[in-house]
Amino acid sequence: MSRLVLVSNRVMVPEPGASRRAGGLAVAVDAALKGREGLWFGWSGKVADEEDAPTRPSVVERRGRTYITLDLSKIDFQEYYNGFANRVLWPILHYRIDLAEFTSVDLAGYLRVNARFAETLSSYLQPDDIIWVHDYHLLTLAKELRALGHENPIGFFLHIPCPPPDLLTALPQHAETIGGLSHYDLVGLQTEADAENLGRYFETELGSNAANVRAFPVSIDTPVYARAARNAMRSRQVADLRASLAGRQLILGVDRLDYSKGIPHRIQAFGHLLDSRPEFLGQVTFLQITPRSRTDVPEYAEIEQSVSSLVGQINGRHGDPAWTPIRYVNRSFTRGILAGYYRTARVGLVTPLRDGMNLVAKEYVVAQDPEDPGVLILSQFAGAAAELEGALLVNPHEPEAVAEAIATALEMPLAERKARHESMFSHLTHNDIDRWADHFIAALESKRRHPGFLDGLRNLFSLRA
Repeated sequence: MSRLVLVSNRVMVPEPGASRRAGGLAVAVDAALKGREGLWFGWSGKVADEEDAPTRPSVVERRGRTYITLDLSKIDFQEYYNGFANRVLWPILHYRIDLAEFTSVDLAGYLRVNARFAETLSSYLQPDDIIWVHDYHLLTLAKELRALGHENPIGFFLHIPCPPPDLLTALPQHAETIGGLSHYDLVGLQTEADAENLGRYFETELGSNAANVRAFPVSIDTPVYARAARNAMRSRQVADLRASLAGRQLILGVDRLDYSKGIPHRIQAFGHLLDSRPEFLGQVTFLQITPRSRTDVPEYAEIEQSVSSLVGQINGRHGDPAWTPIRYVNRSFTRGILAGYYRTARVGLVTPLRDGMNLVAKEYVVAQDPEDPGVLILSQFAGAAAELEGALLVNPHEPEAVAEAIATALEMPLAERKARHESMFSHLTHNDIDRWADHFIAALESKRRHPGFLDGLRNLFSLRA
C-alpha cells in the first residue's frame, strides 16, 4: 500500500498521553491515515522571533505516524496567513468580495510560502507516495511540486465554499492562485454546486477542465460522536446546564466568531421570536457559544461588538431577574461537552450566511437522543443543506422566517421530530468520515500518472501561456 502524505496549513502534533481526536482537521487526518503508513506536513503554528524562520523542519514520531512541521517568519505569517489567505481568499470564497483587501505584497508572500512548503516537503517524498493537500492556504502547492519534478498523484480538498466564476475572477491575478488548482490530479469540493462552479472556472479561464473536479461531502465520525454524546450526559458540566434551564427549552448555536456565520442575523431572529410570540417569554433560553477568532482583524472586532450589543438589547428588553433570554459565551469547550450540550438542546440553530459544509449541523443530529430528538434549523447556504433533508431549511437573511422556524421546531410533535431525525441519522451513518476519506483516496489512487505525463502537462501550459 502506498504511503499517504497529508499537507495542510496547520499540523496538530499530538502530545504524549493526550486524547487522539482533537477535532477539526485532526479527525479527517485520523480517518485518512487509518490502517495506512503516512505523514502529516505543514505549519507548526509557531511564528519565529527572528525575521527569517528557521529552515530546518521539526520531525516527530507519534503513534506510528510522522509529523513534519515548519515555523513561519513574522513576514510570512503576516503576508501569507493574515494577509492573502484570510483577508483575500477567505472573504472571496465566502462570496464577500467587498471585504477582500488585496495587495501584491501579500500575494507574493502567499506564493513564497507555498514554494517553501513544496521545497521542504520535496526531500521527504517517495516515488510511490500519494499526496493529499487541504484547503485554501495551499492552492499552488501542486504547481510547485510539479516544477520540482514530482509526478505523484496529488489531490486537493477545499473545506470552504467555491463561488461562481464571476466571483473567482474578481480576485486580482486569479490565474496565479485559483488557476494553480489545475496542477492537481483531483480536486474535491463540499457540494455538487461548488464542484460545478470550479469546473466552469476551469472551462472559461483555462479552456478545459484540466483537473478532475468532484464533490466529496466531508462528514464526522458518526458512531464515535453518538457515543460521546451519550456519555457526556453523565458529566457535571452538562448536568449543571440542564439544571440551570429550570425546565425551559434550550436553543443552541455553536460557531467560531466569523462574519460568514451569520451570528448577528441569528440573534435578531431570536429577538423577533420573543417580540412576536410572547408565549415563549420565560419558556426558552438561547445559548450562543462563540469562541473568538482572528481578534487582530478589524472586521472580527466589529462583529464581536455588534453581537454583544444585540445580546444586551434583547436581554434588556425581555429579560427579568429570574430569566436571561440569551446566554452568550466566548470560550471553547471539549468535543465531549459540546456533544452533551447538543443532546440537551431542543433546537440546533445553524444559520451561516455561507458555509462549505458546517459540521456542527451533523454533530447536532448525531448527538440527539433518538427517542426524544431535537430539531435542526439549517441555513440553505450551508453545504450540509444538500444532505440533511430532515432539517428545517431557512434563509438566514430573513429574520422573520427564521423566527417562525424556531417556533415550528419548539412546537413540533414527537413523531415528526423522530422521523426527521431518523432519516438524517441514517444518512450520516452510511456517509461518515471514514467513507469520505476512503472515497477520496481511492479516486486519487486511480489518477496515478503514466511516465512522461508531466512533460505533456508542462507543454500544454507553455502553449497556453
